[in-house]
Amino acid sequence: MYEQVSHTLLNDILNQLKPEIYKQDIRHFYTRLGANFYAIHSLFSKLYGNRPDFEQQALRLVETMARNYINRPDELHELDTKRERDYNWFLSQQWVGMALYSQGFADNLQGVSKNIGYFQELGVNLVHIMPIMRCPEGESDGGYAVSDFRQIDSRAGTLDDLKQLSSELRNRDILLVLDVVVNHTSNEHEWAQCARKGDKHYQDYFYTFSTRNVPDMFEQSMPEVFPDTSPGNFTWDEDMQRWVMTVFNDYQWDLNYSNPAVFIEMLDILLYWANLGADILRLDAVAFLWKKIGSTCQNEREAHLILQLMKDCCQVTAPGVVFIAEAIVAPVEVIKYFGEDAVIAKECEIAYNATFMALLWDTVATKNVKLLNQGLKSLPVKLERATWLNYIRCHDDIGLGFDDSDIALAGYEPSRHRKFLIDYYTGHFDDSYASGLPFGLNEKTGDARISGTLASLVGLQYALEAGDMSIIDDSIKIILLLHSLIMSFGGIPLLYYGDELGTINDDNALNEPGKAGDSRWIHRPTIDWSKAEQRNIPGTVEYKIFSALKRMIAVRKEIEVFADFNNRDLLEVENPHLFVFDRAFSAMPGQRVLVVANFDARPHVLGLDELNGWAENQNGPLIDLYSGQSPDIFNRTLVVPGYGFYWLSHVI
Repeated sequence: MYEQVSHTLLNDILNQLKPEIYKQDIRHFYTRLGANFYAIHSLFSKLYGNRPDFEQQALRLVETMARNYINRPDELHELDTKRERDYNWFLSQQWVGMALYSQGFADNLQGVSKNIGYFQELGVNLVHIMPIMRCPEGESDGGYAVSDFRQIDSRAGTLDDLKQLSSELRNRDILLVLDVVVNHTSNEHEWAQCARKGDKHYQDYFYTFSTRNVPDMFEQSMPEVFPDTSPGNFTWDEDMQRWVMTVFNDYQWDLNYSNPAVFIEMLDILLYWANLGADILRLDAVAFLWKKIGSTCQNEREAHLILQLMKDCCQVTAPGVVFIAEAIVAPVEVIKYFGEDAVIAKECEIAYNATFMALLWDTVATKNVKLLNQGLKSLPVKLERATWLNYIRCHDDIGLGFDDSDIALAGYEPSRHRKFLIDYYTGHFDDSYASGLPFGLNEKTGDARISGTLASLVGLQYALEAGDMSIIDDSIKIILLLHSLIMSFGGIPLLYYGDELGTINDDNALNEPGKAGDSRWIHRPTIDWSKAEQRNIPGTVEYKIFSALKRMIAVRKEIEVFADFNNRDLLEVENPHLFVFDRAFSAMPGQRVLVVANFDARPHVLGLDELNGWAENQNGPLIDLYSGQSPDIFNRTLVVPGYGFYWLSHVI
């Protein structure tokens, strides 16, 4: 019955489409809309069906999809069709990504275009360019406070620069990832400026209140994201004479998705950037999309409905585009951003594996895999047509959001263990060579997150300053060890620009306007291209890291079982320093890889008899696929070098 109603409404909407849309040849659009309209109408009705303007808003929604379909370039329509046929295209082990700021990487988008060869040299074929939309001149949360969703910030370049870059990347089979900040705007955005002038229409785009009554009710259950620099979740705006919800910073106004006009505006913006050539859209702060009094205002059911609706609408207009969920939340929650009660992803196809990232940093500090194994056992199995984005370092801080029960099961007291990790990575612990800084320190609880480049956090900065070759070598080994795991774990590995060269903290960044007080700027580097040339000089730190990663990426692309089809088995062994897992396809028993990683500086042994018959079930001698050499085996024990790793397989 409901399906009949939705199809009747669809016919009514199609009959009302504007003439300039109706006259176009959009047969594929009609076919996809018909296939998805039941889900779209159902979701739109759940969110907004009680509004008197529901049918008018539903018409606007379809018009928005149709207009963007018409504006989509022919070559992107062709790519949509190709990816619809090969719907698992993004699960391949062939993809290896790099995240970067265009200004830090090469001054601007034109500079990125000039250095595309660098990505190809390394083997990177997915490039995530972090926020390039217009943002305030001063504080902008690293570009995540957007002043105009349809314009490029002049410091990054122009729309023509982006179109040129997008075309060049596509010609070289490199995917382009762009950010869309879906949760909030800058207070300089046109919508916010209209709201400030008293425009009720645009005040309804945000959460604004004339008194503290409602904000105080929200504050009772909402946590603080930046308690040291932006306490609370509401800011008084003098111009508007109202309180406005600002969950992140006081200059970032949260969007009100209970208003369908906001949803339609943001969908239009997503499709706008898809039509400019983005293969993947990274949706920022998706856990915060729905606000409800009495809750934490994170991970609400309606936030998932919004993402499902965005995905269904995108499937109609630009089905070749996939979404990344930037949801840095507990494992039991993050898995939901793929979509619940489904086989294929019905929200976002890709999600950050923040749990794996944080657990890796714990293991580097403790040299013990107990919490790593325990935490991964608590990570739910993802959907079949979905994948993780595995990373070591990103533009943001490193949070220590482990589950307290997992920490306890690993044998640690949760609060003391987090304090140890903060001390370790800020260099306040014996035997730590880390050069990190705290971020988001909460004076009430003592909790903090950690800033610093990969190289500085594993001791390379200290070692270079001290001229200690032994620590330099160990630091490089740790850098490669960590990359070997994000390459082999299952998902898309995402390198962070500068890590491939061993870039250390930029301590001078905090002296620049708009950056003081935000320690994350020390790990948002500006690449020194003259220094980067040392990657071609044997014996240099840059050469050792870059050449090793280049080989690692090339080998990864040849290992089919590294594709992400839930084909990973964790193997817990007696040695607490060794992390071990198996990658295999049940349908292809001859293709199997054992990943072994040693988090201690000393060599350790692994008894082959501990591997549940792994060695016996294969034919031929063992070989390390990364090095191409046979590993050291003595008396049925595998010897794993200090901070070493193996990708082991059998030579058939």
